[in-house]
This record gives sequence, structure tokens and C-alpha cells, in this order.
Amino acid sequence: MKVERVLHMNGGDGETSYASNSRVQEKAILKTRPVLHKAVAAAHALSSLSSSSTGAMVVDLGCSSGPNTLLFVSEVLGTVADQREEELAAAAGVGQHQAPSSRRTVQHHVQFFLNDLPGNDFNLVFQSLDMFRKLAVKEKGEALPQYYVAGLPGSFYTRLFPDRCVHLFHSSYCLMWRSKVPEELARETVINEGNVYIWETTPPLVVKLYQRQFQEDFSLFLKLRHKELVSNGQMVLTFLGRKNNDVLRGEISYIWRLLAQALHSLVKEGRVEKEKLDSFNIPFYAPSVDEVRDVIKQSEAFDINHIQLFQSNWDPHDDLDDGDLVLDSVKSGVNVARCIRAVSEPLIAHHFGEHILDDLFEMYAHNVGVHLQKVKTKYAVIVLSLKARRVPKYHGRNDDYY
Repeated sequence: MKVERVLHMNGGDGETSYASNSRVQEKAILKTRPVLHKAVAAAHALSSLSSSSTGAMVVDLGCSSGPNTLLFVSEVLGTVADQREEELAAAAGVGQHQAPSSRRTVQHHVQFFLNDLPGNDFNLVFQSLDMFRKLAVKEKGEALPQYYVAGLPGSFYTRLFPDRCVHLFHSSYCLMWRSKVPEELARETVINEGNVYIWETTPPLVVKLYQRQFQEDFSLFLKLRHKELVSNGQMVLTFLGRKNNDVLRGEISYIWRLLAQALHSLVKEGRVEKEKLDSFNIPFYAPSVDEVRDVIKQSEAFDINHIQLFQSNWDPHDDLDDGDLVLDSVKSGVNVARCIRAVSEPLIAHHFGEHILDDLFEMYAHNVGVHLQKVKTKYAVIVLSLKARRVPKYHGRNDDYY
């Protein structure tokens, strides 16, 4: 399976689309706003100091489609607009008495590149831009900077830009996806029987394969982005991780285990071949904070501005962050199943066929509801802000990109 050909979120804006089932990701963007705003301010300052450009280049890696893509664009534009207002007010306060119109003639623009794999529904994003522009102008008025939006299909595990041109990279809920299933798992020999990810019955060898794939992917990602960032350029990365170092019982493992159980039910009914289940492995790995730190340290390419782990309820419509009570486990099961279907359906359909999808996710919703009735489980989310160093020293990988 070529991940870059198959992996994408469900397109459109229907009931099972990512656009209609991405509130968990929206909450993460809102939660990490202070970190993003600081990075935007730093990136805007860098672009302002540049003698060759009057604008900042900002890239959203793994943009997907739906409202969250333009929510990120809105956050960046809002921060830049607020900075421009402060700069104009400061200039007026130190005796610059030009008319407002003349003070606004030189405007720094923002160039956005929205990146995702080729299967992404870029059309939905572009169809939303006209309404977005109208709302942005209404909200920010003359303070709104000039901005331009372009789509960029391609894997972020490859080079995407020329050297030293990007001021800010952003990625939300993407870097837990691997560039590929570890090669040893992708072969016909079954070594993770009955599982689609890491679980209690997963052999130590398989755990090491997933860990090695994460280390290779994240190291390569850092290397590529450093080449594309200007000196002191910024990155804000938010992705699923683990709260502790217990790989076999990480919070995200339950999500995929409950899906595996639903697939087992279809195997028992004779609707899915056992060999199909045993050969299906999710190209995914949720690291611990320590694992993330280790790879960054080894890269010697970035300084860590901020790193934090926070938790988010499985059910995107459960806004009660305190306590262990799930008010309606059946409804929450359905909500969670819709979210997971929106992000995993293309992978599952490619391997098993589309004919099982409705029944599979109905069973999955039931499994999740039963689980939440016993324990309110939450996602562990890592938010990371990095600054590019001037001279990196890379280790352990050559320049052959995926």
C-alpha cells in the first residue's frame, strides 16, 4: 500500500465527511492559539526584516478540507492584523503625522500554501474561500493584510519548497501518520496477528518497528523543514501522542483496538477474511513527549520554544473536561465512530472494500460506547513550537527522500 496514494480524509461536506466530523481537531487549534500567535508574531517580524520580500510565507501541512483549514488562515491573519494596528498606533505616538491612508500604502502580505496528499479534497477548500474573504474583510477591515492562498499537493515527507523561503510551518493532527507501514509489517508474513496497531498482544518486534518508523519519519521531516525555513523560522506542530511511556497501553491504542474488535466480528460472520485482518496495519504512531524530544535533540536543527501535552475527550461534542462521567455513552460512541470513519475510511475501503463500511462503523460505535461506559478515555495531544537553528548537523539519514 502506497500511503500517499490512499491516505486522505473523507472529502465533501456530507454526514461521513471530515468537514462535518472534525470538531476534535478544531478544539485543538483553539486550545493551541496562544502558541500559534507567538509563532506568527515571530515569523511576521522575520519577514518584515527581510530586504527581499514584504511578505511572510506560511504553510499548513496536512491542511485537509473543511472549516479547520480556514480557521488556521483566520488565526494567522488576525494576529498579523493586530500587529499592524499596534505598529501604526506606535508610529502615530512618536510623531509620525501622515494621514492614515498614506501610512497604509506599504502593506506586508501573507502567502499561504495549503498542503496535503493528492487525494485531499482541495476543491472544497477553494470553494469556501470567497465567503471566507468576505467575512475576513468585514471583521478586520483595513487592518486585514493582503493575502494569497494556494494549494500544494504532496507528502510532507518529501521536499516541498526551495531553500530558505518559508517563515512558518504549521501542522495540526497530522504528524502521527507515518509515511508508510513498516516494511516488515507490510510483507505477507503475519507478525501482528489480530491487531491493526499496537496492543497488549503485539510482539516487541512490532513495537520496535513502529518506533523506528516514527524516528525515521520525524527525523526526515525536521531535516526537510529546516532546509525550507528561513533562519530562525518557526514551526507549530500539534499531533496525537501518549501520556506515558507504556507503548502497549497508550490511550490511542484503545481507539484502534476497538476498531480491530469490530473487524473481528465481521470475520466471525464470514464477511471479512481473517488473512485480510491480519495483514492490515495502520500507518500511524503516537509518540511520548520524551520520544519527540529525543528526535529533536538528535537532529540539532531546532530549539524548542514550547512543548506541552494536553488531553481532549474522545467525543468531540463532550465539552466537560473535568470528571470521568460520560453522560450518554451510546451517543458518544456514535460521535467517536463518525470522527474515526472520517479519517480512516479510505484506508479501510482500500484494503477491505467499501461494502463493509456501514456495518463496521455501526459495530465500532457500539464498542466505543461500551468502553466509554466503563472509563472516560481521552486523547493525549502534544503541541510543539520550534525555532530553526542557523547551522544544523544531521545524523543517520542521507538525502534520499521518500
